[in-house]
Amino acid sequence: MNTLIDRFLRYVKIDTQSDHESKTFPSTEKQKDLSRLLVEELKAMGLDAFLDKDGYVYTKIEKNVEGKKALGFIAHVDTSPDAPGKNVNPRIIKNYDGSIVRLNDELSMHPNQYPALKKVIGEDIIVTDGHTLLGADDKCGVAEIMELAAYYTTHKDVKHGDIYICFTPDEEIGQGADRFDFEFFKADFAYTADGSEVGGIEYENFNAATINLNFTGISIHPGSAKHKLINAAHVAFEFHQMLPTFLNPAFTENYEGFNHLTQIQGQVEHAHTQYIVRNHDKNLFKKQKDDFIKIANYLNDKYEYQVVKIEIKDSYFNMYDIIKDHMYVVELAKQATINQGLEPKIEPIRGGTDGARLTYDGLICPNLGTGGYQFHGRLEFASIQQMEKAVEIYKEIIKLNAE
Repeated sequence: MNTLIDRFLRYVKIDTQSDHESKTFPSTEKQKDLSRLLVEELKAMGLDAFLDKDGYVYTKIEKNVEGKKALGFIAHVDTSPDAPGKNVNPRIIKNYDGSIVRLNDELSMHPNQYPALKKVIGEDIIVTDGHTLLGADDKCGVAEIMELAAYYTTHKDVKHGDIYICFTPDEEIGQGADRFDFEFFKADFAYTADGSEVGGIEYENFNAATINLNFTGISIHPGSAKHKLINAAHVAFEFHQMLPTFLNPAFTENYEGFNHLTQIQGQVEHAHTQYIVRNHDKNLFKKQKDDFIKIANYLNDKYEYQVVKIEIKDSYFNMYDIIKDHMYVVELAKQATINQGLEPKIEPIRGGTDGARLTYDGLICPNLGTGGYQFHGRLEFASIQQMEKAVEIYKEIIKLNAE
């Protein structure tokens, strides 16, 4: 019996999507369905685990060797609201041979179009039925950390320092670190298990902001509208067309930033758009935000009233600016990866993690690969062998820290 995969398959069937529009915390009560299960399973291992009022699960595996740094592992229970997340029906493909993966009659994945599949040839992979996301982000990380906890509670002779564990809510909507309990979680450093290819170590991420634009039009019957009608939806289109064309994420990769239109609603009198703005470079990040302000000012001058109101909210910043002075945490993960027979893969995150926020709050927290791929959609999949290897890398980090 593969308890790691049994856990994963059990967890992905629980709907835990977060919700951008919610005013509650966590944003959806259903996230706690998984969180409560995790607490039950941790308690069954003999650990003192608890779910706090904000939806965070915490526990600690007490040290059995003195004088070592306390470390932590963190994953998030929520899944993305970007694709359906209810009634997940996972399927295992044994010894994937590199051929087309047919999820259902209408949806397939060809390895030439989705090259991530080429990284898992010969491995057993878990896919969806094409009707929902899988939840590999981040239930791969959740299952792996739970397997880690099970190992240390049944192998009490294995030396380790204090190991803190936390499962957060609402990471997918940028709130996962908002109510993190530093009073309980006293690790000297930590890792988020929230990356993709196993062996990946990420300590650079986007600076991130959300920009909301509200447009106010002037409605007049179109029969007498000449030089009077101002259509709010049209102004929203006008605004969008003034943004730099090649900062559309469809044209960007690696360290390149983007402005991503995530919401649009509009009528004649009122329209609303929302963008997420991303860049690794602080100065370019500021310039992108300044572009929005300049366009808003231009349109307000053009129409001679406040046709657009702008609200900019920073979400998180590039953790490298902090971690560069604490690279021992990265080096520890690199050595653990090498010891497990893999070449560390150092790449910038084209997104963010709870670790970015936590790093700025004082808890150094790079990100580790979990063996999941193509997150946030129906084409998500996970490699069983890579998930197993991820657990071994986490163990190796703990071992090295205890030496």
